[in-house]
Amino acid sequence: MTLSQRGVLRLQGRHPWVYRSDIFVGKDASKNAASPGVNDVPPGAVVRVLDQRGKFLGTALYSSSSQIAIRMISHGSVPDLPALVAERIRAAIAYRKENGLVSDTDAYRVVFSEADFLPGLIVDRYNDVLSLQILTQAMDSAPVRAAIVQTLQEQLQPAGIVERVEARIRELEQLPPLESRLLSGDKSLTQVAMNGVRFQYDGLEGQKTGAFLDQRENYAAAAEYGHGEVLDTFCYQGGFALHLALARTPESGSKHSGVTGVDSSRSALEMAEKNAALNGLEMEWIEANAFDLLREYAAAGRRYDTLVLDPPAFAKTKRDLEKALGGYKELNLRAMKMLRPGGILVTCCCSFHVSVTDFLGVVAAAARDAHKDLRLLESRAASKDHPVLLNVPETSYLQCLILAVSN
Repeated sequence: MTLSQRGVLRLQGRHPWVYRSDIFVGKDASKNAASPGVNDVPPGAVVRVLDQRGKFLGTALYSSSSQIAIRMISHGSVPDLPALVAERIRAAIAYRKENGLVSDTDAYRVVFSEADFLPGLIVDRYNDVLSLQILTQAMDSAPVRAAIVQTLQEQLQPAGIVERVEARIRELEQLPPLESRLLSGDKSLTQVAMNGVRFQYDGLEGQKTGAFLDQRENYAAAAEYGHGEVLDTFCYQGGFALHLALARTPESGSKHSGVTGVDSSRSALEMAEKNAALNGLEMEWIEANAFDLLREYAAAGRRYDTLVLDPPAFAKTKRDLEKALGGYKELNLRAMKMLRPGGILVTCCCSFHVSVTDFLGVVAAAARDAHKDLRLLESRAASKDHPVLLNVPETSYLQCLILAVSN
């Protein structure tokens, strides 16, 4: 496939994506090279990528349906894609081990798509169960699927490998519909530990691959600062809430007089309650819309010492940015008004389209409107097992600010 100059510049900048609008169709300008029409290229094909002069730039995975038509897999030739995928999985496992990126847990990300040079593949480990997602046509091919499963079995010896399916993604990639299912072994239920806190894991339930492992290190950081009465909004299965409830100091024992978790999903709260019981805790879980609850509690004069905001992504696209910033500001404003003097605010953003500068600006603006002063204790990102490629900003998407709030 021959690329426009804009597409070539993206690859030269070490970004692996090329959009459909940057692929030449038919005869290109060089007289020496031709690109086939995109309708002639099979879905998920491994394609050679050329510039307008016919110079070879590398090998890519092609999608016939996505606007991201090309995802580079190598800057050289790829004679055997399944073998390369197996090699990259082994390298991803070694990268985490050799660099000491995983500690105090048996739940972590094994493969992070482009950040591990395997575009369209996500693999998470939950103790003895692996959970994977296949997001592109190329990774969905039978030979590549077989290589993925075989390599994971050889390297990690799981009791079960679960495939988590997002129907919308398969629809967008024009892949046949599938249900989430057990691909290998006989186990999809297990227990995991993160930072000494125990969690139930059901590989066939919940969101994404089943839990939010990217927040694992942020859970522990929040527990270092949190104190007093705690409200954890958008708590899902209780990650922040359980860590805060179990936090201890040698001098005083439990730092927390009470922790409450809020989420709009009943099934998530049911799992959170099971997780609390697993850790010997009795906690309050409230099924509610967090926006509405914060508005109600603020009006009623409810106050807390620690408040966690971990909402879903508000900006799915650039078009959503302005509305998303308004949503983040409203949440943070209401939270700050509910914090007692000396309170701790843990506020998160997982919208890639909201930059670090944007998010800091929104939180600062909320503080001005709330007549509060903020001191930044920590500015954090995703756990280290979620690598960030510096030339691929999409791999850096999670922000977690821990703030001391003063009147």
